[in-house]
Amino acid sequence: MQTQTEFCTDFAKGDFSSLVASFELAGFEVQQPIEGALQVCAKRTDVIIGEERLRLFISVGVHGDETAPIEMMAQLLYQLAQTPQALAVDLLITIGNIGAIAQAKRFIDVDLNRLFTPQRQQFNDTHEAARADQLMQVSQQFFAAHAHKWHLDLHTAIRASFYPTFAIVPGAHNPDFIAWLDQAGIDAAVLNPQVSVTFSSYTCQHLGAVSCTAELGRVGELGKNDLTQFVRTQAALDSLLRAGLVRTAAKAETATSPSILVFRVAQEMIKRSEAFQLSFDGSTQNFTQFAPNTVIATDGEHRYVVGPEPEYVLFPNQNVRVGLRAGLLVVRV
Repeated sequence: MQTQTEFCTDFAKGDFSSLVASFELAGFEVQQPIEGALQVCAKRTDVIIGEERLRLFISVGVHGDETAPIEMMAQLLYQLAQTPQALAVDLLITIGNIGAIAQAKRFIDVDLNRLFTPQRQQFNDTHEAARADQLMQVSQQFFAAHAHKWHLDLHTAIRASFYPTFAIVPGAHNPDFIAWLDQAGIDAAVLNPQVSVTFSSYTCQHLGAVSCTAELGRVGELGKNDLTQFVRTQAALDSLLRAGLVRTAAKAETATSPSILVFRVAQEMIKRSEAFQLSFDGSTQNFTQFAPNTVIATDGEHRYVVGPEPEYVLFPNQNVRVGLRAGLLVVRV
């Protein structure tokens, strides 16, 4: 039998052979529709009439240097494979950018999480564009004709943050989902009703899934992440895998006052030209607060200015390619 370390190494490469064997022996329908994707679903004859299992899609490794979620999911699935019959959801797992993970790089050609759209302009011929097409297709097939569907796209942040764990939540405000994020130890949720080109926005806006991009700490080397920071997140994911939404809903009803902070996106900064420049240095943390009327960035004659209430910066990066998002400005709800 593989050790957990060996299993994690194979998992990061998209090698699910031990999981396939375990879940097939337990009577599940198991498929690997594309490289680095594993789908495990209950057979229709095993589903109680009138009951629809949650379709749960968990994606990791969209950025190759964001390895903590890879390790966390490898641990959870390694343990679940010991008692595979405990799986209570129909599950899809994907390892996003396998080539970048192997090279310990964020991406090969361009940021994969900016390509979940048919309108990619100059990025159509990149390595990541082809992978985005595969991931969109497999998620569309997985979610088709199902009502109860969640997509958790798990990441880590490049820079430090005043709130070490946070989630970008596309689409309409869903209090039950925010309550689950609170149970999962997420410090802050950022509501973003605007259509975006990220993976979670695609599955929400185009496929009707309850989705989020969850940021769990900082980038780190595979095998050397401190997962003790994410005990609550790991426990919530384990409960979701083993009990679906039934126990999750029960926990939400009995939970104490939520500690999660809620924000919404006020502005999206797009780098229009090479003249784009932030007004602060690279050490500025995520969720740094700026006063009303502060100039956050300039791009030629265009300026990004804080509105009438304080705004907090997220993902500021003036080194992205022209045409891509260079940061978000959010406000408290």
